[in-house]
Amino acid sequence: MKRYCEECGKEVETKVITKRESYNVCGEKIEVDAQILICTDCGEELFCEELDNATLVHAYNEYRRKHRLLLPEEIKQIREQYGLSQRSFAKLLNWGDKTICRYENGSVQDKAHNSLLLLLRKPENMRTYLTENEITLDEKQKAKLLDTVEKLEQNVEQREGRRFPEIFFSKVPCEENGFKGFDYEKLCAMVLFFANKSSKLLKTKLMKLLNYSDMIFYKENGISMSGLKYAHLPYGPVPENFDILLGKMEADHIAHIEVVYNNGYEKHQVIPECEIPEDILSEKELKVLERIYVKFKDFGSGDISEYSHREKGYRSTKQGELISYSYAKNIQLNEK
Repeated sequence: MKRYCEECGKEVETKVITKRESYNVCGEKIEVDAQILICTDCGEELFCEELDNATLVHAYNEYRRKHRLLLPEEIKQIREQYGLSQRSFAKLLNWGDKTICRYENGSVQDKAHNSLLLLLRKPENMRTYLTENEITLDEKQKAKLLDTVEKLEQNVEQREGRRFPEIFFSKVPCEENGFKGFDYEKLCAMVLFFANKSSKLLKTKLMKLLNYSDMIFYKENGISMSGLKYAHLPYGPVPENFDILLGKMEADHIAHIEVVYNNGYEKHQVIPECEIPEDILSEKELKVLERIYVKFKDFGSGDISEYSHREKGYRSTKQGELISYSYAKNIQLNEK
């Protein structure tokens, strides 16, 4: 992209570099890899609001991870699962009217508030909170909330029955899974998103769509979407133990692989068996998935595999090695 460079006094070509920088977050020095736009002629750093904002979000999320605090998106998910507005949720918790709004927009919550939010993430704890505390909601609102809690508890029971054995997948956040423990429900929703929107989606393309979705979400939010780890394989990045996951999805009637033949070639087509669950993907996650779908909707499996081979994370690793989410900062989709 071209930008005006004051040092050169003209429109110039630019490029993005990575530079280690320090940010003051809540009085603490936090170091992150910042993406900086520079002039290719003189090397002058140029202002780019999009990159600056992304780096600032990264710094704040790094602080949150260090202190085990919920991310803004996670706070929003907790509130939305109970069908509450920001004002109603704050009222329920006996907090100031604007408190939830500030937290969801990026302000860092204190540890006491964070502990309560973590507790109320589980529906059974919300039930206890409603029955054992003086609640400022009126009886109609309280009854509606208890009804929502009951439905959530039923959903949890159903999901527990389908819980995937964790022997193959780490629940411990680390750089290889985008600082998020593996989330089988989230992955199923991502697969269903692409399988329901795409005509004749092939397994190879799906794996690349998942990789780009996780990487871009991590780049912009400091956490991955699914918690999957991706390995360097000949046809591009592939989710670790993906065939095991597909077998589990088939057993759960989420999606299955159908072998089709085209001009004598065997192809593995992803067939969805249900619609996308409404309560799994956040608005922010859906927007990223839609962007990835639009970017690659006209790509065939070979095209997207070749495209993924250009990424620094793929070029910097050997076959079989895991691709760190730290390479997400180098991905440039050039979306229109």
